Amino acid sequence: MDEDSNVVLFAPFGGSAPDPDFFLESVLDGWERQQRAKDFSAGTISSRRSLVMQLVDFSGHYPWQWTIADADDFFSHARGIRNLAHATVRSYQTAIKLFCDFACDPRYDWNEQCARLFGAGFAQVITELNRISHAQPTDARPAKRPFTQRELQQLFDLADLEVQRVINSGRRAPIAAWRDAVALKAAYSWGLRSNELRHLQLVDLSRNHRAPYFGDYGVVRVRWGKPHRGSAKKVRSVLTVWEWSVDVLRDWVTNGLPHYGEPLTDLFPTSKGNVVGESHLLGRLRAFIDELGFPPGLDIHSFRRSYATHLITGEGFDVAFVQMQLGHEHASTTSIYALPSPDYQTRALQQIHERTLAAAKQLPRRREP
Repeated sequence: MDEDSNVVLFAPFGGSAPDPDFFLESVLDGWERQQRAKDFSAGTISSRRSLVMQLVDFSGHYPWQWTIADADDFFSHARGIRNLAHATVRSYQTAIKLFCDFACDPRYDWNEQCARLFGAGFAQVITELNRISHAQPTDARPAKRPFTQRELQQLFDLADLEVQRVINSGRRAPIAAWRDAVALKAAYSWGLRSNELRHLQLVDLSRNHRAPYFGDYGVVRVRWGKPHRGSAKKVRSVLTVWEWSVDVLRDWVTNGLPHYGEPLTDLFPTSKGNVVGESHLLGRLRAFIDELGFPPGLDIHSFRRSYATHLITGEGFDVAFVQMQLGHEHASTTSIYALPSPDYQTRALQQIHERTLAAAKQLPRRREP
């Protein structure tokens, strides 16, 4: 296909009938170039392209033969049979809609070529009639929740105990247990998503000149932040809040990490030189939660929920500060994370009473008549 036009040269079989597979590949290649121009990531482009082919295989029809009924059947199967999440199916519908918008756009003349070659044209099959509504301001499941302060303390104590248990048992890899304990604490200490945590490197740690007492651990630079609408990873800097988290990380970098050899790059590596896997950390966390008997609703992302909750309702930080720390585009998203802890109302009322009593002590005593 000529890079400067949408003219498709169909002669793969010496002038035989047009090849629909070749034409479809050409349309997908054109869509891929458009998405690259819009700065979508390679992963997003690849998954969208794969989704188009899934609908082709499921329906048995090429995209210019698709009907709304084909889309209805495909997404009904995804939701009802495959049991995919509401948000996942909605994102699939968005991808198919974007493809149809591209193929139907007269500025690219794919429809004109399709009609000339196959006697049919592309049509939009995702409409307001069959599209899943964005009914909730967040796709977080209601069952998910943050840790309480007490749960966090018990969890971190057990993670430290696990290191000693591995040593006492004579099993291999006590360093791996130590690494996992530090990783879980870091997820909470800087409010990190799983991918952000796993891909941290030593070069991402730096000083905060306004908080020199944290040394080289005053700022954590996150380079694997959640992308916006398929674009490149978002980068942000997270300021260190708690001194205890610096002690944990410094001890690991100084005494634990060197066991993985030189040169040191990743903050949480494996013995094979990869970054620690999300499934491994989740498995470790679930084992701790089961042993402690905590109520359901906790996962790795609960550390991030807890970070926001405890900073706002426990430490009294401003929502705008927490929003920047978490890398949220909107403060409303941060407020969803900041769920009050069970004793928040009691502590808030107590603080008001204490301030009222302190102010009353400063008032001049009333003169007796």
